[in-house]
This record gives sequence, C-alpha cells and structure tokens, in this order.
Amino acid sequence: MEEDDVTIREQNFHSQVREYIICFLLFAVLYIVSYCIITRYKRKSDDHEDEDAVVNRISLYLCTFTLAVSGGAVFLLPFSIISNEILLSFPKNYYIQWLNGSLIHGLWNLVSLFSNLCLFVLMPFAYFFLESEGFAGSKKGIKARILETFVMLFLLALLILGIVWVASALIDNDAASMESLYDLWEFYLPYLYSCISLMGGLLLLMCTPVGLSRMFSVMGQLLVKPTILEDLDEQIYCIHLQEEALQRRLNGSSSHTYTRGSIAHQLNKELDNIRNQRNKLERRKKASGWEKNLLYPIVMLILLAGTTISVLMVALNILYLLVDETAMPKGSTDRGIGNTSLSTFGVAQAVLEIILMFYLMVSSVVGFYSLRVFEGLTPRKDDTTMTTIIGCCVSILVLSSALPVMSRTLGITRFDLLGDFGRFNWLGNFYIVLSYNLLFAVVTTLSLVRKFTSAIREELLKALGLDKLQLSNSPTDPESGKLSANGHQKTL
Repeated sequence: MEEDDVTIREQNFHSQVREYIICFLLFAVLYIVSYCIITRYKRKSDDHEDEDAVVNRISLYLCTFTLAVSGGAVFLLPFSIISNEILLSFPKNYYIQWLNGSLIHGLWNLVSLFSNLCLFVLMPFAYFFLESEGFAGSKKGIKARILETFVMLFLLALLILGIVWVASALIDNDAASMESLYDLWEFYLPYLYSCISLMGGLLLLMCTPVGLSRMFSVMGQLLVKPTILEDLDEQIYCIHLQEEALQRRLNGSSSHTYTRGSIAHQLNKELDNIRNQRNKLERRKKASGWEKNLLYPIVMLILLAGTTISVLMVALNILYLLVDETAMPKGSTDRGIGNTSLSTFGVAQAVLEIILMFYLMVSSVVGFYSLRVFEGLTPRKDDTTMTTIIGCCVSILVLSSALPVMSRTLGITRFDLLGDFGRFNWLGNFYIVLSYNLLFAVVTTLSLVRKFTSAIREELLKALGLDKLQLSNSPTDPESGKLSANGHQKTL
C-alpha cells in the first residue's frame, strides 16, 4: 500500500514537473518572438551606458514580458480547442499523454495571473519608472527613481481601490456585499479584473467591426490591384512630370535664403510622396498577370467569406440565446479535456473557429490603430519611443485578454471559459450578452456595406476618368502661397 502511495506521488511529481517545463518552453518562445517585435520598432539609442539606458532596458524587458503574455492569451483558446480534438482523435496515444486537462487548466490560470500582474503592476511600474527623476532634494540615481516609482504605485493602488470600493458600495449595499468590501484577494482583484475585461470587450466591440472593413484596404495596399480601364503608362508619365517640376522648384528655392525653412521641408515631403506613388505604379506595371488578376480577387474573397461567416455565426448565436439558456457563456471547473467534441462538424469546424479567432484578433488590432483616438500609438519602425511601446503593450494586452471572452460570448466557439476567465460577473447577465451580440452584428454589417459602396463608387469614378474632374494647380511659389496636402494649391 505504501509502495502504491509512493508511486502515485512520484507520478504526480513528474506530471507537475512536465507541465512546468512545457509552460516554460511555450513562454520562452513567445518571449523571444515578442522581443524581436519590440526591438524592430523601438527607437535606436546610443550605446553609451548611463542611467537612462538602464531604465529603458528594464522597461523593455517588462514590455516584452507583457507582449508575451498577450500572445499567450491569444493562443489560449485555440490551443485548448485543438487539444480537445486531438485527445478525442487519439485517446490512447502514448506520445500525447502530456496533453491533458491539468496542463490546459494550468495554462489558463497562468495567463490570467500574469495578465493581472502585467496590467496592474508591471506596466504601471514601467511607465512611472521611465518618467521618474527622483524626489526633489534627494540624491539622483536608480535608487531614487525606484523609490519614486514605488510611491507612485502605492498612491495609484489607493486611488483604484478607493474607486472600486465606492462603486461597489453604491451598486450593492446589502450586508453580504458590505462584508466583502474588506476582502482584498477574493473580492477586489476579481471584481477589478471583471471591469477591465468588460472594458476590453467593449474596446473589441468598437475596434473589430472597424478592422473588418479596414482589412480590405490594408490588403489592397499590400497586394497589386487588377488594372481595369487604367493606363498605367500615362499615370507614370504624369508622375514623372510632377516629380521633375517639384525637383526644379526645390533646386530653385535652395538658392534663396528666405525659402530654406518650412517651404523647403514641404517640398521635400511632397517629393517623397510623389516618388512613393511612382514606385507603386511601377510595381503594378511589373506585376505578373496571376498576381494582379488571380491573387488579389482570391484574397478579397477570403476576407469577405471570413467576415460573412463571423456575422452569420453571431446571428445564429443570437437565436440560440433567445431560445436556449445554455448558450450563455459560462465558466467551467471540469478538468476533463477530450471527453466530448464541442464542434458539430468535428475537426473541420474546430479549425474554422480557430481561423476566425485569429482573424478577429488581427482585425481588432488593425481597427484599434485605425481609430483617430489611438492613431498616436501607431508604432513606427526604429522610431517608437518607450512610452508609446508601453501604451501599445497595454492596449494589446487588454484586447488579447478579452479575445477568449468575446469569442465565447459571440458564439464563435462553444468551448467553456476556464480558470478566472469564467468568473466575470457580467457574463451571467442575459441583456449584456444579447446586446453585445446585436451590436456586433449590426455594426459589422453597416461597416461592410458602407465600405463596399464607397469602394465601388471610387473604382467606378476612377475607371470612367471622372476622378480627374477635380482640378488643381501646380505647386505654388514660395512667395505666392502655401502648399496643399498633395503638393498643389486648391482652387477656390
């Protein structure tokens, strides 16, 4: 009997060690990828080692950790779905015994824990540490900046806890709720993270429809459009004339001392824009026939199909919500993975759900940076400050943490939320869930209709040559006026 107990303890020990190793390897891969992404956009600094360089390096490591956690949140639900299907297909395979319910639940709990840690501790610390200089009168250095950062974090924690305490007291004023106000771990943090998840869900609701319509424009810029009723040679010739005219004006203005300021800068900017237009036209001219006439329509059809399927699944989920209460998103504490398939059509539907989740995540990021409010957070290659990187990491963390909740709420998947993701208070509110589905379906449909009608109108005007009816003059002289946005002075 004792030998059996020892054997069971040894198996549990080896299972836990195996799970820790798998989690570490997965996170190490995400960390390396995140570090490469951030260093690609981070502004290059001098190699001189000083106090600011150390602070920037610490903030860089914290941002990399946060971005890795965001990647883990994105892959969390797809990994769980595909693991469930694999265990169903190969239930007794020796080589996939490491893929079990304990590992999946452990990943969900770790992502939830690290999301809270990054959102409430690491990212505020990185921002305050980056902006700190030390208290007045104290000796300057890293220790003084760390002291100021911890003081700011303490004051921020008091402010947030006070806001949550007041809000909770106003909403629930019964005796049980009043007693729970003094429970920090079991009440404050879950309630606060529930509010953050609701804000993330609303942010996804705002960004995803915009991103779904914006994806067509983004792919249109990356791919070569078909040439229909367009004369590329004539457009390239006109661009060459404009480029030569701007070059002559730039050379002429450089000889005048009083024109070497903002006018010369504007001329250089317009010259760069025209050269970019010329490069795009030459690329379109050199593109092969299959790239112009086959690849572009296929990609557009794939985007349209993905968006249409998403809207249809949301519409079906609305019907399920109205007739079946089991369609409500809920959490699960069952550690059994691989018992039943949650997809009607098996592996094919599971793969489709995973593709749609990634598509919605990419669309939400594209829509986030397309909104005017967040345009200032758009990263630029080798020219993004650490403050902007911190803002980007926080935004992506909020979006990615809300992705599993949004996918389950919209009915993209039937996989129940695990860990703390299923403990959010607002998930049990029927009216919030139904309104969320209705808003997503309506806003996405309206965005697509508006996008396609405006795109078709622009292409028709361009094909018929009616877009050239908007007359404009050549760039103005430095003495006579200012330049317009496209290098011409608009006629009144």
